[in-house]
Amino acid sequence: MLNNLITRMKRWRKPAKQGPRVITRNNHNISRQNISRAALTVMKRLQDAGYQAFIVGGGVRDLILGGHPKDFDIATDATPEQAKVLFRGARIVGRRFRILHARIGREVIEVTTFRGHHTDGEEHNARQSEHGMLLRDNVYGDLESDAKRRDFTVNALYYTTNGFAIHDYTGGVEDIDRRLIRMIGTPVTRYKEDPVRMLRAVRFAAKLDFSIENKTAAPLKELAPLLRNIAPARLFDEMLKLLMSGQGESTFELLQRYELWPHLFPDNAVQLGNSPTALALTRQALRNTDQRICADMRVTPAFLYAALLWPAVNAEQQKLVEKGTPPVPALIQAAQKITSAQLAHTAIPKRFSIPMREIWDLQYRLPQRSGSRALRMMEHPRFRAAYDFLLLREECGEIEAGLGQWWTQFQQADDEQRQQMVRKLQRSGGSRHRGRGSRGGRHRKPRTTG
Repeated sequence: MLNNLITRMKRWRKPAKQGPRVITRNNHNISRQNISRAALTVMKRLQDAGYQAFIVGGGVRDLILGGHPKDFDIATDATPEQAKVLFRGARIVGRRFRILHARIGREVIEVTTFRGHHTDGEEHNARQSEHGMLLRDNVYGDLESDAKRRDFTVNALYYTTNGFAIHDYTGGVEDIDRRLIRMIGTPVTRYKEDPVRMLRAVRFAAKLDFSIENKTAAPLKELAPLLRNIAPARLFDEMLKLLMSGQGESTFELLQRYELWPHLFPDNAVQLGNSPTALALTRQALRNTDQRICADMRVTPAFLYAALLWPAVNAEQQKLVEKGTPPVPALIQAAQKITSAQLAHTAIPKRFSIPMREIWDLQYRLPQRSGSRALRMMEHPRFRAAYDFLLLREECGEIEAGLGQWWTQFQQADDEQRQQMVRKLQRSGGSRHRGRGSRGGRHRKPRTTG
């Protein structure tokens, strides 16, 4: 059905010199019923005030593909200041790109002014770094220039309720038909303007199950080091989009293929080459996250970061233990070293880094179950995450299976059964973990008299 629809849309193409291809209402599948009321309200207010207003980007793309987008962005010829007066409580945000956030009820709609080419602007409106990255770009233009400033053709489609038509300046409709991610303009130049576009190419390819067009993919490996010029806070936000949108495992495979992964998680990348267990744990953590997202279950970056950094933490801890450092202090030192190194690449807010380190710490407390320890352990706020992490380590063969099954049964048992499990454990002498990382008991020499 989608192929038939796109075939009909293709018939409405006009020669490039005569303007965009305009796909009329009878020749596309977009319905206002699938567009949020907030987005429609924003468009109407702008149009009533005499401005143009279009839904642009992923919202149009996903509607054509038959999806139900949650977020809609609006493009207009109104400047942020002109648009702001139309919406109570609206805010202008951003320095590199000035964007209006218009609040309608509980929704916030991003409203962007049509962009022009940065070389057409005044010096104070457009500025580039020595690497070609745009540091500030508030040069305004018209609809056509805005379309050609977008990153990929599939994201440069515009829909308006003024005539209910789709405007396509860059061949995005054909690329949706061909299931292709294609850069608008020269890929090398566009990647240098904003290296995050390399991550976006991979993310859209994984999300949509599209291929990356050859010319768009060709510079990725060579330009991957440019990601080091991006602020860690921005890369953290991109990491959430990459790995916590339900296609984390396939995204990881593409990031490895195009050699982008080492510039996001360098310590993890080193361990992937050294240990099959590290690769298995990384893939399984991403696979589990994808499954939870698809099941509408809660996920947290703390757990994913714990899994991605754990192979490096574990390796560093072993080095310290071999040099004579006790296991638990070695874990603390290793965690501090690897976490600090990661912060130079992607930020980790404290609301995630603290739980992440607690998950690691609990791996050495979960084996200690004697007396009332097991019950107290279950009351720990990170117990469930630490338990899931333990199962992940067992599943990947990092540690022997058994402890995870014990904790599974303990959670399902009633009070009497739990007491029996602890007593049985004490009789067998298995209440303490005597393997690597155990705190062990304290043995004092008997006091002697002079």
